[in-house]
Amino acid sequence: MTLNARAVHACQNSPSQIFQPETIAARAGVETDPTHGAVMPPIYLSSNYTFDGYKGKRQYDYTRSGNPTRDVVGQAIADLEGGFGAVLTSSGMAALDLLFHCVKPGELIFAPHDCYGGTYRLLRHKADLGFYRVKFVNQTDLTALAKAFAEEAPRLILIETPSNPLLRLTDVAAVCALARQAGTLIAADNTFLSPVLQRPLSLGADLVIHSTTKYLNGHSDVVGGALVSKTEEHHRFFSWWANCIGNAGSPFDSYLTLRGLRTLGVRIRQQEASALSIARFLQAHPLVETVYYPGLETHPNHALACQQQSGFGAMISFELAGGEAELIQLLDHLHLFSLAESLGGVESLIAHPATMTHAAMDEQARAVAGISNQLLRLSIGLEAVEDLLADLTQALDAIQAASLQGEMTPVGAQSDSQLCAV
Repeated sequence: MTLNARAVHACQNSPSQIFQPETIAARAGVETDPTHGAVMPPIYLSSNYTFDGYKGKRQYDYTRSGNPTRDVVGQAIADLEGGFGAVLTSSGMAALDLLFHCVKPGELIFAPHDCYGGTYRLLRHKADLGFYRVKFVNQTDLTALAKAFAEEAPRLILIETPSNPLLRLTDVAAVCALARQAGTLIAADNTFLSPVLQRPLSLGADLVIHSTTKYLNGHSDVVGGALVSKTEEHHRFFSWWANCIGNAGSPFDSYLTLRGLRTLGVRIRQQEASALSIARFLQAHPLVETVYYPGLETHPNHALACQQQSGFGAMISFELAGGEAELIQLLDHLHLFSLAESLGGVESLIAHPATMTHAAMDEQARAVAGISNQLLRLSIGLEAVEDLLADLTQALDAIQAASLQGEMTPVGAQSDSQLCAV
C-alpha cells in the first residue's frame, strides 16, 4: 500500500480524528479505482449489475438499492458530519420525508415554530392525513420547550439552526440533553452552515439532514438531499426505507454533488467573510430597519454561535424600512443579486420569504414565526464583496432618490402564481 493509499484508508476510517473537513472533502473516493488506477472515482451510471452466477449477488445489483458513485458521496458527507453513514435522496424534502419514517401514526414530532416553509407544509399536510402528529414549538425558548416535553414527550424533535429565514439559533446541546432524558430521537437540519461550520452529531444529535442542493453542491445545478445517521442501526433503517420507497438520488447528481463538495471549505469561508462585511454595511444603513446575522455582536444569539459553531455562515436576512413600494424598488435595481429561491451557490441571491420560500405558511403562521412582509433574505455568493456592496449601495440610493422625487407608488397584490413556495 502506497503512502497516499494509506492516507486515503485512514481518512475513510477515522476522518474526524485525523483530518480537517477540507481534507476529507478533497480526498473522498480518491485513488480507489482498482481496475485502472483512476485518481478520481468514476461515475457509475448503470441502472443494474450482474450476479456472479446463481445466488451470486454482488455488492450492487440495482441502482435504486445502491450505487458506487452515490455511496462515495454518502460516505464523504457522513465523514464530514462525524456519522456512520448517509443516505442520498432526490431532494432535501425527500430526506426529511425519509426521516419521518421513524415516526408511527399517532406519535408526535416537535418542529420549530419558524422552520422552512417547505418543512412546515410537509409536516402540516402529512399530519392532517394521520401519518403522525406535529407540534410547532419555539425551540429557542428552553423554558417553553421543557414545558412542551412535560406535557408529552415526542418520538422525534427536529431542530433547524440557524433558522430559515430569521437566523435564530437553537442551543443544540441543551435541546439534546432535554430530549435524551425523554427518550426522544433528535434530528438537526444543518443545511445553512454545512459540517464545515457546525456538526450537530458532536453536540448530541442522532441524525442530520441536508439539502445537498445548497452549500454541499454549491453550484445551483443539482437538487438533492442527505440523511446522516450517527449509528449503523439508524443508517440501515433509513437505507432500507430509501430503497423501499425509491427516493434515492441519481448517480449523475451524486457525481456533481461530490464535485462541488470538494471545494466546500474554501467556498463557504469566502462567502462567510463577504457576508460579515455586507451585514455590517446593512446594519449601518438608514433604510434598513433590522439585520439578522449571527456574526454581528448585536445578534441575540451571537455568544451561542461562537460556542456551537465554527463560523457564522453566509446567509443574511434584513427588514427594509418603508413599505412594499420601497421593497420593489430595491429588487428592481439590484443587478448582482438574482431574485430566486434556494441558497448556497456561487451566485448571490435575494428572496422575499413571505411570497417565495415561506408562502406555504398562512399569514397567521408567518406572523407567529416573525416573518414580516418587509423581510428579505440574502444568500451571499462568490462575487467580489466590493461589487456586491456597490450593488446594494446603488439600489438603496435609488430608493432614496425615488422618495425625494415622490415616485413611490404602491403596487397591487402578488399574483397567485407567486404564492406557491418551492
